[in-house]
Amino acid sequence: MLIFRIRLTKRQIWTTIFSVKLFTFKEYYSVMKKINNFTEGKILPSLIIFALPVLLSLFLQTMYGAVDMMIVGWFGTDADVTAISTGSWIMHALTAVITGLAMGTTIFIGIKIGEKRENETGDIIGAGIVLFGIISAAMLLLTELFAEQIATVMQSPAEAFDGTVTYIRICGAGFFFITAYNVLGAIFRGIGNSAMPLVTVAIACVCNIVGDLVFVGALGMGVSGAALATVLAQLISVIISLVIIAKMGLPFRFSPKNIRFHKSYMARTFSLGFPIAFQDFLVCISFLAITAIINNIGQTMGVAVTAGVGVAEKVCGFIMLVPSAYMQSMSAFVSQNIGAQEFSRARKALLCGIITSLSVGVLMFLFTFFRGDLLAGIFAKDKPEAIFYAAEYLKAYAIDCIFVSFLFCFIGYFNGYGKTRFVMWQGLVGAFCVRIPVSLLMSTLEPVSVFGIGLATPCTTIVQITMCFIYFSVILKRETKMTAKALTQ
Repeated sequence: MLIFRIRLTKRQIWTTIFSVKLFTFKEYYSVMKKINNFTEGKILPSLIIFALPVLLSLFLQTMYGAVDMMIVGWFGTDADVTAISTGSWIMHALTAVITGLAMGTTIFIGIKIGEKRENETGDIIGAGIVLFGIISAAMLLLTELFAEQIATVMQSPAEAFDGTVTYIRICGAGFFFITAYNVLGAIFRGIGNSAMPLVTVAIACVCNIVGDLVFVGALGMGVSGAALATVLAQLISVIISLVIIAKMGLPFRFSPKNIRFHKSYMARTFSLGFPIAFQDFLVCISFLAITAIINNIGQTMGVAVTAGVGVAEKVCGFIMLVPSAYMQSMSAFVSQNIGAQEFSRARKALLCGIITSLSVGVLMFLFTFFRGDLLAGIFAKDKPEAIFYAAEYLKAYAIDCIFVSFLFCFIGYFNGYGKTRFVMWQGLVGAFCVRIPVSLLMSTLEPVSVFGIGLATPCTTIVQITMCFIYFSVILKRETKMTAKALTQ
């Protein structure tokens, strides 16, 4: 009798657990299918709940790029690491164009939701597909035809030149897939759903890790293996994601009829996204200029310098994850509230984002500044010289961890507000009036220090924050006048 009761209790336990899992899946499924309204309810919980999947997505996306560096660092040479470092920066710059333009889709959709005009979403997405298809074709031609010229401009070291060209061409062949999953993520963030982009990136990350272990680790294909793993991962991710969406359905009407050359929607998406894309691209160009400066120094100081800085750049992707997540989340959150004319709520969201991001930024500063060698060691196993230079470079980025908590939240706020042209200009001023000149200056001072070159980044952020505070005060005055005018009428 006692044994029967024990068995019955176990069965009840397993039944309970199984039912909880089913309930959780149903809840998750329902969340995936609805449009989240950010114009109501408590601000901080809504912002954090939306930002967490974005943070995980960015973490996996950063892992996606870092795995190439990590596995090649384990199985390859310093020249291979340098080739992937240079090649991935070039691809990142080109991808920034896609992600920036896709942000235009996020903002456009968010504004329509705030205006209670969700029925236009299908046409916006259809026009976006046409627009991004044209851009992807142009990017494909660029990477295939001019890979050698791009590597030459980047002053890729002789030992790593062929590997850089190979990486650019193979990854460039997958530009349609890069575009597809970036646009998918932008669409779902626009409707307040950050879960689907997480699924998309998670699939890509897992596939990339497996591909790297097979092509680089098992087959010894080096740089070409890492690039091939990246492209195949993107292809598989897009296919599986589309299958999931087909099974799940969408919270708005969409059919192949929506995919057409809709001039006004394409123009609006482009006008919102282009300043962001142009700014992101030129900021990446400024970092590519720093990479070229480091590559030039590496020709006299050794390839370990370029490998170390390349490793440090991958680490930086991780330590900047929280402010980056808030930047994307803030854009979606603010765009809906601006569409609904909830200006005060948008400002409160900005304050919440800065405070929570800053609290994490202080911790990142302390760990990165004092123990950057531990982080670098993950990507440069048994390469003491590269680890040393990476740790020195990371000390400068550690300082920036505090400042970007303000800057990235401001950028997300202004993007969501539709003030993307200001975002472009402040980015250009920071990149070409501060980051590149300071980097060049530091590279001429003897003895040359990668820490000194890295200081160009926090110097740039300080200038950009100052510009953001000034422009924010201008917007606040305009809103005050609009409110006063509305009250008098």
